[in-house]
Amino acid sequence: MGGLDHRLVPTSSGVLASVSPIPSAALSQRIRPAATSPELLRNFCIIAHIDHGKSTLADRMLQLTGVVDDRAMRAQYLDRMDIERERGITIKSQAVRMPWGVAGPDGQVVPYALNMIDTPGHVDFTYEVSRSLAACEGAVLLVDAAQGIEAQTLANLYLAMENDLTIIPVLNKIDLPAAQPEKYAEEIAGLVGGDPDDVMRVSGKTGEGVQPLLDRIVQLVPPPQGDADAAARAMIFDSVYDTYRGVVTYVRVIDGHLSPRERIVMMSTRATHELLEIGVISPESIPTDGLGVGEVGYLITGVKDVRQSKVGDTVTNAGKPASSALGGYRDPKPMVFSGLYPIDGSDYPVLRDALDRLKLNDAALVYEPETSVALGFGFRIGFLGLLHLEIVRERLEREFDLDLISTAPNVVYDVTMEDRTVITVTNPSEFPGGKIKEVREPVVKATILAPSEFIGTIMELCQQRRGDLQGMDYLSAERVEMRYMLPLAEIVFDFFDQLKSRTRGYASLDYEQAGEQVADLVKVDILLQGEQVDAFSAVVHKDKSYAYGVMMAGKLRELIPRQQFEVPIQAAVGSRVIARETIRAIRKDVLAKCYGGDISRKRKLLEKQKEGKKRMKTIGRVDVPQEAFIAALSSEAASNKDGKEKAKK
Repeated sequence: MGGLDHRLVPTSSGVLASVSPIPSAALSQRIRPAATSPELLRNFCIIAHIDHGKSTLADRMLQLTGVVDDRAMRAQYLDRMDIERERGITIKSQAVRMPWGVAGPDGQVVPYALNMIDTPGHVDFTYEVSRSLAACEGAVLLVDAAQGIEAQTLANLYLAMENDLTIIPVLNKIDLPAAQPEKYAEEIAGLVGGDPDDVMRVSGKTGEGVQPLLDRIVQLVPPPQGDADAAARAMIFDSVYDTYRGVVTYVRVIDGHLSPRERIVMMSTRATHELLEIGVISPESIPTDGLGVGEVGYLITGVKDVRQSKVGDTVTNAGKPASSALGGYRDPKPMVFSGLYPIDGSDYPVLRDALDRLKLNDAALVYEPETSVALGFGFRIGFLGLLHLEIVRERLEREFDLDLISTAPNVVYDVTMEDRTVITVTNPSEFPGGKIKEVREPVVKATILAPSEFIGTIMELCQQRRGDLQGMDYLSAERVEMRYMLPLAEIVFDFFDQLKSRTRGYASLDYEQAGEQVADLVKVDILLQGEQVDAFSAVVHKDKSYAYGVMMAGKLRELIPRQQFEVPIQAAVGSRVIARETIRAIRKDVLAKCYGGDISRKRKLLEKQKEGKKRMKTIGRVDVPQEAFIAALSSEAASNKDGKEKAKK
């Protein structure tokens, strides 16, 4: 934000006028002390589909406003986790406060404070986005000028509209040779209502158009509303665990004022703490004299217990408490369940502690202890999707130095028995035997955006996955939006992968929960030597049970080492065996000492060996090595990995 370039700013008549930018260092000194007047605050977030340039645009804003100098700057500055930087995706929302000066009616530069939240783009992290939207008054809707509107763009736009936010449509990556800003500006204008000329054109890479965008945010986003004289009420929208400082809580102040060294109360748990430090993130933590109406910042109380700080809770003053709490957030409902077990059983307490800490960083995580005959002690964990599962497992392994094995992901089923009792099944081993009246499975409303030439192949894929077409609209002559009702169980395996490969990577998918439906589902058990192995059980549609049984039996035949006796591997539905493979026995050469001689002597030795094998088979136990479990279960995830990597793009 240096040099003698000019910027457009609003005047008293509402017309944009041009003034020189003020030095960022001087401006930041005027912004950071104590609380800022609500009229000078602008709270906004950046929402978009994955890989449309949210983090890159945020980088340019940080540089332009002077909160990060060129020497400290790095790509994806707000993405703090190694996984985020390696994969190039945002997993956690990050809030940052930036100073920005705009000329007032009298020509004096007015110092505004912009609170920006950079949000994730993947469908699995929609809950993270919804919490960010609740802390803002405006949203920058970012669309790639080379790709146009995609499924998650629509989903995030509808979320912002539900929260009554001011939408600022922006086309990013206009510097690309393949960019078509005029074409996609019309598409966006038709979606949000307005004129294509109102859609801003920026380049997060080069910085072109970012200054006018910041001015537009100041001009259009309304200042926060709240009662400065009322009892303090602040909404917790995120929190992290710091090894040295304990729980760091991120809040948005709605009413009143919070000051350091005062006692505060968490309204849902009634826990009381002393406020050791309060401040803003710009983009590093900067202590201040307090937070006022509309401000976004952090609180440190020194508390080490991660359960004390619940996302969605209301913070108030212990001396003058508020009479009622704020609305909070709707609890996220897990879509996919998977078991996580430590490979070394002694790591179970470490895994429990790790999940407690991770729960603070990831409010959508749901888990409960469970045991498996094959895998020992572990946890049944609910995830928002497959990418969420993959990220959580990777974070546990990296941040807490754990070696984990995860069971094949599955969804929740409601099983109604003949006597009208209803059983909720989160694990295939819980699937009841006996007379079942009906099984209900979760369904999702999926939105697929793709070039119109791929309509036929998408329909074929969705029909194979028991999908029901709900409607189809053309966004333009070349792009179509298809709405399907699909069973969630059919999406969580390789649906992304298949969709991407059939549309050469052009299709995008978004889905949301849409209730339940009755389905013809059965439980497929895998039997080794007649004994059921609970880790390999799965609930599948009746039509696909045979294929699953054959696939799993064949896989285990390759993975389980040969024993001293023959081992049958069977796949069964109830008492009916639908597939079988046999692991041949290791045979000792008992004829090695027979050099010629009568055949009857050889037959006698072979019969004796046969009797021994038969006796061993009745008392012998199949030893399944840990590597076989890991290979059989992780190969399920491995087959989806490529699909998810493509889906992110």
